Amino acid sequence: MNQEVTDFIENVKESWQAQLCQELRQVVHNAIPNVQERIQYKKPHFLLNKKYAAVISTSKDAVSFTIFNAAELELPDVLFEGPPERKTIKFRSGGHIDEGTLTQLVSQAASTL
Repeated sequence: MNQEVTDFIENVKESWQAQLCQELRQVVHNAIPNVQERIQYKKPHFLLNKKYAAVISTSKDAVSFTIFNAAELELPDVLFEGPPERKTIKFRSGGHIDEGTLTQLVSQAASTL
């Protein structure tokens, strides 16, 4: 795990956002065991074979999680938004992530990277 990504998560102001960021980071590591992490554009990015697999970003009231290479995924439109090649889901305070489903989606999207 990359120390810059760890520092990013530890410095997130809202504790619920930091917790979600940590859970999403673990989802990516569970889905892609040999994933590489780095901070780019002031956000944690996760790469496989030098290609983007996922990114976590925070805003004032949400945590966003983007899955790249998502064109072949079957996603519920009510939860995910964005163009076919990258889909984003936003979590707000009190929100819950379905780790199993997200892990499966990230794994499937990364399988062709």
